[in-house]
Amino acid sequence: MHGEPEWDVAVIGAGPAGLAAAHAAASHGARVVVLERAEHPRYKTCGGGLLGSSLRLSAERLTVPARDVVSSITFTLDGRREFTRTSAGKPLVTLVRRDEFDLAWCEAAEKAGATVRQNTQVRALEQDEHGVTVTLADGSTVTARVVIGADGSAGITSRHVGVVAEQQDLGLEVELAATPADQERWRGRVLLDWGPFPGSYGWLFPKEDELTVGVIMAKGQGTETKRYLRDLVERLGLADRAVLRDSGHLTRCRTDASPLRNGRVLVVGDAAGLLEPWTREGISYALRSGTWAGRIAAENQDLSGYDQIVAEQLQPEMVAGRRLLGVFARHPSVVHTAMSSALGWRAFSGFCRGDFSMAGALGRPAVRTALRLLGSRPV
Repeated sequence: MHGEPEWDVAVIGAGPAGLAAAHAAASHGARVVVLERAEHPRYKTCGGGLLGSSLRLSAERLTVPARDVVSSITFTLDGRREFTRTSAGKPLVTLVRRDEFDLAWCEAAEKAGATVRQNTQVRALEQDEHGVTVTLADGSTVTARVVIGADGSAGITSRHVGVVAEQQDLGLEVELAATPADQERWRGRVLLDWGPFPGSYGWLFPKEDELTVGVIMAKGQGTETKRYLRDLVERLGLADRAVLRDSGHLTRCRTDASPLRNGRVLVVGDAAGLLEPWTREGISYALRSGTWAGRIAAENQDLSGYDQIVAEQLQPEMVAGRRLLGVFARHPSVVHTAMSSALGWRAFSGFCRGDFSMAGALGRPAVRTALRLLGSRPV
Protein backbone atom coordinates (compact mmCIF):
# COMPACT_ATOMS: atom_id res chain seq x y z
CA MET A 1 0.00 0.00 0.00
CA HIS A 2 1.28 3.45 -0.90
CA GLY A 3 0.12 6.74 0.58
CA GLU A 4 -2.64 7.55 3.04
CA PRO A 5 -5.27 4.79 3.55
CA GLU A 6 -8.82 5.70 2.60
CA TRP A 7 -10.24 4.53 5.94
CA ASP A 8 -9.03 4.74 9.51
CA VAL A 9 -10.66 1.44 10.43
CA ALA A 10 -12.01 -1.37 8.25
CA VAL A 11 -14.13 -3.96 10.05
CA ILE A 12 -14.57 -7.36 8.43
CA GLY A 13 -17.83 -8.96 9.53
CA ALA A 14 -21.09 -7.37 10.65
CA GLY A 15 -22.13 -9.47 13.61
CA PRO A 16 -22.24 -8.11 17.17
CA ALA A 17 -18.44 -8.01 17.54
CA GLY A 18 -17.83 -6.20 14.27
CA LEU A 19 -20.71 -3.77 14.64
CA ALA A 20 -19.76 -2.96 18.24
CA ALA A 21 -16.24 -2.23 16.96
CA ALA A 22 -17.58 -0.08 14.14
CA HIS A 23 -19.88 1.82 16.48
CA ALA A 24 -17.08 2.48 18.97
CA ALA A 25 -14.58 3.56 16.32
CA ALA A 26 -17.04 5.83 14.52
CA SER A 27 -18.20 7.34 17.81
CA HIS A 28 -14.58 8.27 18.50
CA GLY A 29 -14.27 10.12 15.20
CA ALA A 30 -12.71 7.47 12.97
CA ARG A 31 -13.56 6.94 9.31
CA VAL A 32 -15.03 3.43 9.44
CA VAL A 33 -16.12 0.94 6.79
CA VAL A 34 -17.73 -2.42 7.57
CA LEU A 35 -17.37 -5.23 5.01
CA GLU A 36 -20.10 -7.87 5.36
CA ARG A 37 -20.39 -10.86 3.03
CA ALA A 38 -24.16 -11.30 3.57
CA GLU A 39 -27.02 -8.81 3.85
CA HIS A 40 -28.96 -7.78 6.93
CA PRO A 41 -31.31 -9.02 8.17
CA ARG A 42 -29.85 -12.55 7.92
CA TYR A 43 -30.40 -15.66 10.00
CA LYS A 44 -27.66 -16.68 12.41
CA THR A 45 -27.41 -19.92 14.36
CA CYS A 46 -27.50 -18.73 17.96
CA GLY A 47 -29.58 -19.22 21.06
CA GLY A 48 -30.03 -15.45 21.21
CA GLY A 49 -29.80 -15.10 24.98
CA LEU A 50 -28.46 -11.75 26.17
CA LEU A 51 -26.86 -11.76 29.59
CA GLY A 52 -27.06 -8.63 31.70
CA SER A 53 -23.71 -7.30 30.47
CA SER A 54 -24.79 -7.65 26.82
CA LEU A 55 -28.14 -6.06 27.51
CA ARG A 56 -26.63 -3.06 29.28
CA LEU A 57 -24.01 -2.44 26.60
CA SER A 58 -26.59 -2.76 23.82
CA ALA A 59 -29.31 -0.69 25.49
CA GLU A 60 -26.91 2.27 25.68
CA ARG A 61 -26.69 2.29 21.89
CA LEU A 62 -29.95 0.94 20.47
CA THR A 63 -33.43 -0.28 21.24
CA VAL A 64 -33.00 -3.98 21.96
CA PRO A 65 -35.58 -6.00 19.96
CA ALA A 66 -36.48 -8.32 22.84
CA ARG A 67 -38.75 -11.28 22.14
CA ASP A 68 -38.96 -12.42 25.76
CA VAL A 69 -37.56 -11.52 29.16
CA VAL A 70 -36.71 -14.51 31.32
CA SER A 71 -37.05 -14.70 35.10
CA SER A 72 -37.31 -18.49 35.52
CA ILE A 73 -35.04 -21.38 34.59
CA THR A 74 -36.05 -25.02 34.57
CA PHE A 75 -33.13 -27.40 35.12
CA THR A 76 -33.09 -31.07 34.17
CA LEU A 77 -30.39 -33.74 34.25
CA ASP A 78 -30.75 -35.57 30.93
CA GLY A 79 -34.51 -35.11 31.27
CA ARG A 80 -34.68 -36.16 34.92
CA ARG A 81 -34.83 -34.49 38.34
CA GLU A 82 -36.63 -31.41 37.06
CA PHE A 83 -36.90 -28.26 39.15
CA THR A 84 -37.46 -24.58 38.41
CA ARG A 85 -35.87 -21.55 40.05
CA THR A 86 -37.28 -18.04 39.70
CA SER A 87 -35.51 -14.75 40.14
CA ALA A 88 -37.18 -12.40 42.59
CA GLY A 89 -35.12 -9.44 41.41
CA LYS A 90 -33.96 -8.32 37.99
CA PRO A 91 -34.70 -10.59 35.01
CA LEU A 92 -32.02 -13.15 34.16
CA VAL A 93 -31.82 -13.23 30.37
CA THR A 94 -33.29 -11.23 27.49
CA LEU A 95 -34.04 -13.26 24.37
CA VAL A 96 -33.61 -11.92 20.85
CA ARG A 97 -33.70 -13.24 17.33
CA ARG A 98 -30.27 -12.69 15.91
CA ASP A 99 -31.47 -11.34 12.56
CA GLU A 100 -33.32 -8.55 14.40
CA PHE A 101 -30.57 -7.96 16.97
CA ASP A 102 -27.78 -7.75 14.41
CA LEU A 103 -29.85 -5.46 12.19
CA ALA A 104 -30.42 -3.12 15.13
CA TRP A 105 -26.67 -3.00 15.76
CA CYS A 106 -26.06 -2.39 12.04
CA GLU A 107 -28.41 0.59 12.05
CA ALA A 108 -26.79 1.92 15.23
CA ALA A 109 -23.31 1.67 13.69
CA GLU A 110 -24.47 3.53 10.60
CA LYS A 111 -26.10 6.19 12.76
CA ALA A 112 -22.78 6.61 14.58
CA GLY A 113 -21.12 7.34 11.23
CA ALA A 114 -19.86 3.97 9.97
CA THR A 115 -20.32 2.98 6.32
CA VAL A 116 -21.63 -0.58 5.95
CA ARG A 117 -20.98 -2.39 2.67
CA GLN A 118 -23.02 -5.57 2.46
CA ASN A 119 -22.69 -8.46 -0.01
CA THR A 120 -18.94 -7.80 0.12
CA GLN A 121 -16.66 -10.83 0.35
CA VAL A 122 -13.07 -10.41 1.55
CA ARG A 123 -10.44 -12.59 -0.14
CA ALA A 124 -7.05 -11.49 1.19
CA LEU A 125 -5.20 -9.17 3.56
CA GLU A 126 -1.81 -7.57 3.09
CA GLN A 127 -0.19 -5.06 5.42
CA ASP A 128 2.84 -2.83 5.59
CA GLU A 129 4.04 0.06 7.75
CA HIS A 130 1.34 2.37 6.35
CA GLY A 131 -1.73 0.19 6.86
CA VAL A 132 -3.66 -2.80 5.53
CA THR A 133 -4.89 -3.55 2.03
CA VAL A 134 -8.05 -5.67 1.91
CA THR A 135 -8.68 -7.43 -1.41
CA LEU A 136 -12.32 -8.19 -2.21
CA ALA A 137 -13.84 -10.99 -4.28
CA ASP A 138 -14.35 -8.69 -7.28
CA GLY A 139 -10.67 -7.77 -7.30
CA SER A 140 -11.10 -4.29 -5.87
CA THR A 141 -9.30 -3.19 -2.72
CA VAL A 142 -10.01 -1.28 0.46
CA THR A 143 -7.22 0.34 2.43
CA ALA A 144 -7.29 1.15 6.13
CA ARG A 145 -4.92 2.16 8.89
CA VAL A 146 -6.27 -0.70 11.08
CA VAL A 147 -8.38 -3.76 10.30
CA ILE A 148 -10.63 -5.36 12.92
CA GLY A 149 -11.53 -8.94 12.10
CA ALA A 150 -14.98 -10.12 13.16
CA ASP A 151 -15.65 -12.72 10.49
CA GLY A 152 -16.00 -15.76 12.73
CA SER A 153 -13.74 -18.49 14.00
CA ALA A 154 -13.14 -19.90 10.50
CA GLY A 155 -12.72 -16.51 8.84
CA ILE A 156 -9.79 -15.07 6.97
CA THR A 157 -8.75 -12.68 9.76
CA SER A 158 -8.49 -15.47 12.35
CA ARG A 159 -6.13 -17.32 10.04
CA HIS A 160 -4.17 -14.14 9.29
CA VAL A 161 -3.60 -13.47 12.97
CA GLY A 162 -2.89 -17.13 13.76
CA VAL A 163 -5.54 -17.79 16.38
CA VAL A 164 -5.17 -21.25 17.91
CA ALA A 165 -8.19 -23.05 19.36
CA GLU A 166 -7.97 -25.15 22.50
CA GLN A 167 -11.61 -26.20 22.65
CA GLN A 168 -13.97 -26.87 19.75
CA ASP A 169 -17.66 -27.67 20.14
CA LEU A 170 -20.52 -28.44 17.78
CA GLY A 171 -23.84 -26.70 18.40
CA LEU A 172 -27.05 -27.79 16.67
CA GLU A 173 -30.42 -26.13 16.95
CA VAL A 174 -33.89 -26.00 15.46
CA GLU A 175 -36.36 -23.14 15.35
CA LEU A 176 -39.85 -24.53 15.90
CA ALA A 177 -43.21 -22.89 15.35
CA ALA A 178 -44.76 -22.38 18.79
CA THR A 179 -48.44 -23.05 19.35
CA PRO A 180 -50.43 -20.73 21.64
CA ALA A 181 -50.13 -23.41 24.33
CA ASP A 182 -46.34 -23.51 23.84
CA GLN A 183 -46.14 -19.76 24.18
CA GLU A 184 -48.13 -19.80 27.39
CA ARG A 185 -46.11 -22.69 28.82
CA TRP A 186 -42.68 -21.21 28.16
CA ARG A 187 -43.18 -17.46 28.34
CA GLY A 188 -40.58 -15.97 30.66
CA ARG A 189 -38.89 -19.33 31.26
CA VAL A 190 -36.03 -21.24 29.66
CA LEU A 191 -34.93 -24.84 29.96
CA LEU A 192 -31.35 -25.97 30.63
CA ASP A 193 -30.76 -29.70 30.38
CA TRP A 194 -27.41 -31.12 31.47
CA GLY A 195 -26.81 -33.65 28.74
CA PRO A 196 -25.89 -37.35 28.53
CA PHE A 197 -22.36 -36.77 27.23
CA PRO A 198 -19.46 -35.16 29.13
CA GLY A 199 -19.66 -31.37 28.93
CA SER A 200 -22.89 -31.37 26.91
CA TYR A 201 -26.07 -29.46 27.58
CA GLY A 202 -29.27 -28.50 25.81
CA TRP A 203 -31.67 -25.58 25.95
CA LEU A 204 -35.06 -24.25 25.02
CA PHE A 205 -35.46 -20.49 24.54
CA PRO A 206 -38.93 -19.03 23.89
CA LYS A 207 -39.22 -16.20 21.36
CA GLU A 208 -42.94 -15.46 21.13
CA ASP A 209 -44.19 -17.52 18.15
CA GLU A 210 -40.95 -19.53 17.92
CA LEU A 211 -39.04 -21.87 20.19
CA THR A 212 -35.29 -22.30 19.84
CA VAL A 213 -34.18 -25.78 20.91
CA GLY A 214 -30.49 -26.61 20.77
CA VAL A 215 -27.65 -28.71 22.13
CA ILE A 216 -23.87 -28.40 22.25
CA MET A 217 -21.01 -30.80 22.94
CA ALA A 218 -17.41 -31.45 21.96
CA LYS A 219 -16.65 -31.57 18.25
CA GLY A 220 -16.19 -35.02 16.76
CA GLN A 221 -19.44 -36.52 18.06
CA GLY A 222 -21.76 -35.49 15.26
CA THR A 223 -24.02 -38.55 15.45
CA GLU A 224 -24.38 -38.28 19.21
CA THR A 225 -25.07 -34.54 19.00
CA LYS A 226 -27.85 -35.10 16.48
CA ARG A 227 -29.33 -37.85 18.63
CA TYR A 228 -29.27 -35.66 21.72
CA LEU A 229 -31.10 -32.87 19.90
CA ARG A 230 -33.70 -35.28 18.50
CA ASP A 231 -34.25 -36.84 21.92
CA LEU A 232 -34.56 -33.44 23.60
CA VAL A 233 -37.21 -32.24 21.12
CA GLU A 234 -39.18 -35.46 21.58
CA ARG A 235 -38.86 -35.35 25.35
CA LEU A 236 -40.28 -31.82 25.39
CA GLY A 237 -43.31 -32.95 23.37
CA LEU A 238 -42.35 -30.82 20.38
CA ALA A 239 -41.61 -33.46 17.74
CA ASP A 240 -44.71 -32.57 15.72
CA ARG A 241 -44.03 -28.81 15.58
CA ALA A 242 -43.17 -27.27 12.23
CA VAL A 243 -39.42 -26.79 11.78
CA LEU A 244 -38.83 -23.25 10.59
CA ARG A 245 -35.03 -23.54 10.44
CA ASP A 246 -32.38 -26.00 11.50
CA SER A 247 -28.68 -25.34 11.51
CA GLY A 248 -25.37 -25.96 13.20
CA HIS A 249 -22.13 -24.18 13.96
CA LEU A 250 -18.72 -24.77 15.49
CA THR A 251 -17.52 -22.72 18.43
CA ARG A 252 -13.76 -22.40 18.98
CA CYS A 253 -12.24 -21.22 22.24
CA ARG A 254 -8.69 -19.85 22.08
CA THR A 255 -5.65 -21.02 23.98
CA ASP A 256 -4.38 -18.63 26.64
CA ALA A 257 -1.30 -17.81 24.55
CA SER A 258 -3.13 -17.45 21.25
CA PRO A 259 -2.52 -14.08 19.54
CA LEU A 260 -5.18 -11.39 19.29
CA ARG A 261 -3.32 -9.23 16.83
CA ASN A 262 -0.92 -9.41 13.90
CA GLY A 263 0.54 -5.99 13.22
CA ARG A 264 -2.36 -3.72 12.29
CA VAL A 265 -4.96 -6.51 12.21
CA LEU A 266 -6.92 -7.19 15.42
CA VAL A 267 -9.46 -9.97 15.92
CA VAL A 268 -12.54 -9.82 18.14
CA GLY A 269 -15.38 -12.08 19.23
CA ASP A 270 -15.52 -15.49 17.56
CA ALA A 271 -12.67 -14.58 15.22
CA ALA A 272 -10.45 -14.26 18.29
CA GLY A 273 -11.81 -17.43 19.92
CA LEU A 274 -13.32 -15.36 22.72
CA LEU A 275 -16.20 -17.04 24.52
CA GLU A 276 -17.03 -18.53 27.90
CA PRO A 277 -15.81 -22.16 27.77
CA TRP A 278 -18.44 -23.78 29.98
CA THR A 279 -21.66 -22.24 28.67
CA ARG A 280 -20.10 -21.34 25.28
CA GLU A 281 -21.74 -17.93 25.64
CA GLY A 282 -20.18 -15.56 23.14
CA ILE A 283 -22.33 -12.47 22.62
CA SER A 284 -21.06 -10.65 25.71
CA TYR A 285 -17.47 -11.43 24.73
CA ALA A 286 -18.17 -10.22 21.19
CA LEU A 287 -19.68 -6.91 22.28
CA ARG A 288 -17.00 -6.16 24.85
CA SER A 289 -14.00 -7.12 22.74
CA GLY A 290 -15.42 -5.29 19.72
CA THR A 291 -16.02 -2.13 21.72
CA TRP A 292 -12.49 -2.14 23.13
CA ALA A 293 -10.86 -2.81 19.76
CA GLY A 294 -12.89 -0.10 18.03
CA ARG A 295 -12.04 2.51 20.63
CA ILE A 296 -8.33 1.68 20.71
CA ALA A 297 -8.09 1.64 16.91
CA ALA A 298 -9.92 4.96 16.60
CA GLU A 299 -7.78 6.70 19.18
CA ASN A 300 -4.64 5.67 17.29
CA GLN A 301 -3.25 4.18 20.47
CA ASP A 302 -0.60 1.50 20.71
CA LEU A 303 -2.64 -1.46 19.52
CA SER A 304 -1.09 -3.67 22.20
CA GLY A 305 -3.54 -1.98 24.56
CA TYR A 306 -6.18 -4.28 23.11
CA ASP A 307 -4.17 -7.37 24.09
CA GLN A 308 -3.81 -5.98 27.58
CA ILE A 309 -7.46 -5.23 28.21
CA VAL A 310 -8.54 -8.66 26.97
CA ALA A 311 -5.94 -10.27 29.22
CA GLU A 312 -7.21 -8.29 32.20
CA GLN A 313 -10.96 -8.41 31.63
CA LEU A 314 -11.76 -11.62 29.72
CA GLN A 315 -8.93 -14.09 30.12
CA PRO A 316 -9.45 -14.72 33.87
CA GLU A 317 -13.12 -15.49 33.23
CA MET A 318 -12.20 -17.88 30.42
CA VAL A 319 -9.70 -19.69 32.62
CA ALA A 320 -12.34 -20.04 35.34
CA GLY A 321 -14.94 -21.21 32.83
CA ARG A 322 -12.57 -23.85 31.50
CA ARG A 323 -12.06 -25.16 35.01
CA LEU A 324 -15.80 -25.25 35.68
CA LEU A 325 -16.36 -27.10 32.39
CA GLY A 326 -13.96 -29.77 33.61
CA VAL A 327 -15.93 -30.18 36.82
CA PHE A 328 -19.23 -30.22 34.95
CA ALA A 329 -17.97 -32.82 32.46
CA ARG A 330 -17.01 -35.17 35.31
CA HIS A 331 -19.80 -34.41 37.77
CA PRO A 332 -22.98 -33.16 36.02
CA SER A 333 -25.14 -34.48 38.83
CA VAL A 334 -23.24 -32.40 41.38
CA VAL A 335 -23.64 -29.29 39.23
CA HIS A 336 -27.35 -30.01 38.85
CA THR A 337 -27.76 -30.36 42.61
CA ALA A 338 -25.80 -27.15 43.16
CA MET A 339 -28.32 -25.19 41.09
CA SER A 340 -31.05 -26.16 43.55
CA SER A 341 -29.10 -24.74 46.47
CA ALA A 342 -29.30 -21.12 47.56
CA LEU A 343 -25.57 -20.56 46.97
CA GLY A 344 -25.51 -22.24 43.57
CA TRP A 345 -28.58 -20.39 42.38
CA ARG A 346 -27.23 -17.07 43.61
CA ALA A 347 -24.02 -17.62 41.67
CA PHE A 348 -25.75 -18.77 38.49
CA SER A 349 -28.35 -16.00 38.51
CA GLY A 350 -25.56 -13.49 39.14
CA PHE A 351 -23.72 -14.85 36.11
CA CYS A 352 -26.85 -14.42 34.00
CA ARG A 353 -27.33 -10.83 35.16
CA GLY A 354 -23.70 -10.08 34.41
CA ASP A 355 -22.73 -9.07 37.93
CA PHE A 356 -20.98 -12.26 39.07
CA SER A 357 -17.34 -13.07 38.38
CA MET A 358 -16.45 -16.73 37.90
CA ALA A 359 -12.80 -15.88 38.39
CA GLY A 360 -13.55 -14.08 41.64
CA ALA A 361 -15.63 -16.96 42.95
CA LEU A 362 -12.95 -19.51 42.16
CA GLY A 363 -10.51 -17.43 44.17
CA ARG A 364 -12.42 -18.02 47.40
CA PRO A 365 -10.82 -20.60 49.73
CA ALA A 366 -14.04 -22.59 50.24
CA VAL A 367 -14.65 -22.82 46.49
CA ARG A 368 -11.05 -23.82 45.81
CA THR A 369 -11.33 -26.58 48.40
CA ALA A 370 -14.59 -27.86 46.89
CA LEU A 371 -13.09 -27.92 43.41
CA ARG A 372 -10.05 -29.85 44.60
CA LEU A 373 -12.32 -32.43 46.21
CA LEU A 374 -14.08 -32.79 42.86
CA GLY A 375 -10.77 -33.43 41.12
CA SER A 376 -10.31 -30.01 39.58
CA ARG A 377 -6.90 -28.42 39.38
CA PRO A 378 -5.97 -24.88 38.39
CA VAL A 379 -5.34 -24.50 34.64
